[in-house]
Amino acid sequence: MFIIATFFFPVLLGFCLSVVFTFFTIKIANKLKILDIPHDRHQHKIPTPLLGGIAVGSAFVLSTIFFIFINQLPGEYINLKRITGILIGIIILMIGGFLDDKFNLKPKQQIVFQILAALIVISFGVGVNYITNPFHHGYYFRIDELKFGFFLFGMPFVINVFADTFTFLWLLGTTYTTKVLDGVDGLVSGVSSIGFFIIGFLCLGSVVHQPDTAIISFLIAGCYLGFLFFNFNPAKIFLGESGSTIAGFLLGSLAIISGGKIAITLLILSVPIIDFIIVIISRILSGKSPFVGDRRHLHYRLRSLGLNDRQIVFIIYGITIFFGSIGLITNSLLKFWAIISAFLFMIIGLFVVGYVRKRMKIESEKNDKIEF
Repeated sequence: MFIIATFFFPVLLGFCLSVVFTFFTIKIANKLKILDIPHDRHQHKIPTPLLGGIAVGSAFVLSTIFFIFINQLPGEYINLKRITGILIGIIILMIGGFLDDKFNLKPKQQIVFQILAALIVISFGVGVNYITNPFHHGYYFRIDELKFGFFLFGMPFVINVFADTFTFLWLLGTTYTTKVLDGVDGLVSGVSSIGFFIIGFLCLGSVVHQPDTAIISFLIAGCYLGFLFFNFNPAKIFLGESGSTIAGFLLGSLAIISGGKIAITLLILSVPIIDFIIVIISRILSGKSPFVGDRRHLHYRLRSLGLNDRQIVFIIYGITIFFGSIGLITNSLLKFWAIISAFLFMIIGLFVVGYVRKRMKIESEKNDKIEF
């Protein structure tokens, strides 16, 4: 009965609501002409509905309210204050995502909503208070000692200067990581589903044992899985701005709530994190804006090798499952080395892909000269 209440039912509810909301969102997006028009960096050939994040976010908000109604939430860790902050943050991202999908906001306008969402969830009690020392079991570094408190609307609030700054940067980082990952049909929705399932199973285990956090994790996993039904190649709808940012926002938030499990989230997101860092550095070194899109991301590199979108997503799904599963069965020290290994694997992999692309280009130019 415990497994049904904390795993099967949340996944099923999130999945079903997401399928229903996505079905109607496609019709609404088409009617309002909120579509992604194909251009040079896009693979799709016809205008495709956006607003997918509205469907996923609405499904999650409604299913969470339902679990509150049947007294399965809030709990010891996902208390009412934290739930409220998370839901408000998601609604802010949904509003920002709708405006971006409709009016194609500039990057400096988009980031306002991500900043607001991060500040809201921090102010409602989600934060990293200490960092575990992986080399000494049971030792950690506290970062919450400089703080001050106040009351707002009858609720106590505490500002931890260093802890909240770290949490803010962490949430912005995870939010942007899934945002930049969104370049192939089904990639973000699939990776997000895998990530939330892994965090959910982690919270069901005896070490963490947070059934309430597990419920939230499985709810959102079901929501993205339901959306994937429409988003897998060839996609009938795209996540849009809010759908990709909600994924990273919730992954970052739940990683903190589940006992500061930042390491396992780094393992889950190892592919997009390294890709994001390398792309940003390469853009800056080439004198281009780090916020302007181009063909430097991993999925573009893999396409240039002749892989199709389905092959690309399955490769990244496999890497995500592999490294995420390592995080489930290892201690802090092994997680640390797993993170290092994952990052080295990605860096080496990107260089190998780059080398193969260069060789293929040289061979192609030689063949063109011979034919001429």
